[in-house]
Amino acid sequence: MKKIILSLGLLLGFISFSFAQATPAKDKKPAAAATAKPATAGTHTKKDGTADMRYKENKDAAKTKPATTHVKADGTPDKRYKENKPAAKTK
Repeated sequence: MKKIILSLGLLLGFISFSFAQATPAKDKKPAAAATAKPATAGTHTKKDGTADMRYKENKDAAKTKPATTHVKADGTPDKRYKENKPAAKTK
């Protein structure tokens, strides 16, 4: 009798473990779409939204330097650098 109760307990335990792992996984977006930069100049873009460098206007826009070169991860200017600090007020 003890063997039957023990085997039924183990069987129910294994069944409960198999149901615990049956949750569906959430779909994730591909990492390439998250790292793609939006095109800022020209009208020629690739499917992922980045500038198509086969065109002259996109090449010229890539050569010009932006006003601020030091930015934080969220895209805002980093105030630790001199070019990003506001001009000092004079009395």
